[in-house]
Amino acid sequence: MKHHRLLENVPHLAALATLSAYFFIAPAANAAQSPWVQSEGGQVRIVADRPEPDGTIPAILDIRLKPGWKTYWIEPGASGIPPQITIDPRDGISFSGLRFPAPKAFHDGIASYTGYDHSVAFPLSLKREKTGDLSLKISVFLGICKDICIPVQADLHLSLPEGLAENPLDRARIDDAVAALPMQPSDTFKVTAASFDAAEKRLHLSLVTPVAATPAELFLSGPPGYSFGKPEKLTSENGHVTAEIAVRVPAKGGALKSGSVMLVARAGEQSMETPLAFD
Repeated sequence: MKHHRLLENVPHLAALATLSAYFFIAPAANAAQSPWVQSEGGQVRIVADRPEPDGTIPAILDIRLKPGWKTYWIEPGASGIPPQITIDPRDGISFSGLRFPAPKAFHDGIASYTGYDHSVAFPLSLKREKTGDLSLKISVFLGICKDICIPVQADLHLSLPEGLAENPLDRARIDDAVAALPMQPSDTFKVTAASFDAAEKRLHLSLVTPVAATPAELFLSGPPGYSFGKPEKLTSENGHVTAEIAVRVPAKGGALKSGSVMLVARAGEQSMETPLAFD
């Protein structure tokens, strides 16, 4: 999980210096939903379903945005707050990360950022580590932004009793969020070559995409401290795409290792996600 980074020279976050973070503690819920936590730009909750036989707990971070407000992807760009989740492991539930649908790129005339301008749900990777009744306690930190960015911090609680009955509506919400995630690589949508030039600090990518769709956007996330520029020299012909991406390497960083960078590519209405294996 990435740590919160200090944001500098971000005009539409200027109000952060004078605004205190919203902090809420939501009471425990009897159903497999936490109560909604309200902020100026929207509301946040957790929705979960009964554990699967292998211990996996289907669950989502459910974010409903008001019109005109946005929230952020794991790599928010020059401005933004990546969503962060922590849980108390003493409750018998392990957490191994958030999963994200393909984001959009935004530019407000001054700064660029990456995220979502509509309500969105992030599937949670949770697993039960003990039997019996469970209590899920999750701390959430994220940004919901419009002209200003309001950091939202919330402690969300819900109960998962051992005999919890499946709720079809909750399960449908979770299944829809999973279905919205990028697909795995396929013969018609995959990376064909990837390399990192440590001297030039640039990534070189080649992809094959569905011929009928022009890849509108490429998104990258990497190790803490690394950031990625806007794709340059982007070419697309008959489903073959090439691009170069500048990489900002931290002062104590080094060459990117194969598998350390995740690519999300959007081609029309389709999206694909894969770690980059460097040549």
